[in-house]
Amino acid sequence: MARLFGTDGVRGRANVELTADLALDLSVAAAHVLAEADPDHRLRAVVGRDPRASGEFLEAAVVAGLASAGVDVIRVGIIPTPGLAFLVPELDVDFGVMLSASHNPMPDNGIKFFSHGGVKLPDEVEDLIEEELGRPWMRPTGADVGRVTDNPELADRYINHLVASLGADRPLEGLKIVLDPANGAASRTAVKAFMSAGATVLAIHNKPDGLNINENCGSTHIESLQLEVISAGADFGIGLDGDADRCIAVDANGRVVDGDQIMAILALAMRDGGQLHQDTVVVTVMSNLGFFQAMKANSIRVDTTKVGDRYVVESMNANGFTLGGEQSGHVVMSQFATTGDGTLTGLHLAAQVARTGKPLSELASVMKRLPQVMINVRGVDRGRTNLDQGVVQAVAAAEAELDGAGRVVLRPSGTEPVVRVMVEADTEDRAREVAERLAAVVKARLAL
Repeated sequence: MARLFGTDGVRGRANVELTADLALDLSVAAAHVLAEADPDHRLRAVVGRDPRASGEFLEAAVVAGLASAGVDVIRVGIIPTPGLAFLVPELDVDFGVMLSASHNPMPDNGIKFFSHGGVKLPDEVEDLIEEELGRPWMRPTGADVGRVTDNPELADRYINHLVASLGADRPLEGLKIVLDPANGAASRTAVKAFMSAGATVLAIHNKPDGLNINENCGSTHIESLQLEVISAGADFGIGLDGDADRCIAVDANGRVVDGDQIMAILALAMRDGGQLHQDTVVVTVMSNLGFFQAMKANSIRVDTTKVGDRYVVESMNANGFTLGGEQSGHVVMSQFATTGDGTLTGLHLAAQVARTGKPLSELASVMKRLPQVMINVRGVDRGRTNLDQGVVQAVAAAEAELDGAGRVVLRPSGTEPVVRVMVEADTEDRAREVAERLAAVVKARLAL
């Protein structure tokens, strides 16, 4: 049986794979597992969601499951995922539950659990929750059932925290910023945070109706943001995804500034400000080679993890590192957040523009992105990716051919019979030629 939890909670099409029954059962199982540490303690949880229509019935199921298991629930309504993570320690509750499928299309949804400190559950705890599903349990009655309260105003505490993290009064004064929250969870919070910090904000795609989240907008569909930045003569633009845990920027010329470039800018700013612990930034193996080269040129060390922001956070927490993230725009600033926070990232990026007086395009030029080609090879035995000698030899030959001017990464999917072949090189044509050659080897050698 396939593992229910993926790299970012439990996801699927709402009312197909992710049903109200499953949401309720998961909530009950999570309550039982998290209660085992102190059976005499009455658990408290905070629950939030993004604006998807399916979040309405899934939230009801999660709240019902938790309360039926004796958990007192604070329901905050629509809030970004990092806002929910912030509220867990802020309210000193035992855990949090977020209903969102992040950047996925509207028909999908997901359930993420955050432990007491506002961090995602480790794999072993998720495994225990899966094992607990469907087991008989003693249902509380009377005063022992959980109580449910609604407090949507708690989102304002999150907004205040974001603005306070900048450490100055209206530090974005004078900046004109286009903001695209993807008709998602940050449609109110992000706009209010940027305005409170002093920026002039032109908001697009900030009218969620339950059906339009991520639809041709936000960090995964950046085209309309690029056009609006240019037509409005804005300093730059910020694109978030549906649950606002990632941020992609657009400079005044409409050029994309991705997560790697944002981290490069913030790494230099934090190092110069004495805030970059051990002069180290944490990224995944999928970050662009240009990022690694830029950090080396600036004497900043890079700690590399496998793909998934949870693994970035694990390294940061284990070593006290203060900055990490992914090329996709998940950026974690551990001084202020326990998980990737797109609004927080955008605010600090904007603050660096204001602080230096340099346009975003100039700040982003600290690194040069190498052309990167990714090919998904389907219908293969992903478990033999690093074992098959033909594949191993082909990768070694490609790396020798690139001779330090590029690199190769083969990454097996965690859930599908797919191997992702990623190649970077000094030109797009060279990267594509090498990637296609390796993809052919993978398909032939690992075919099911």
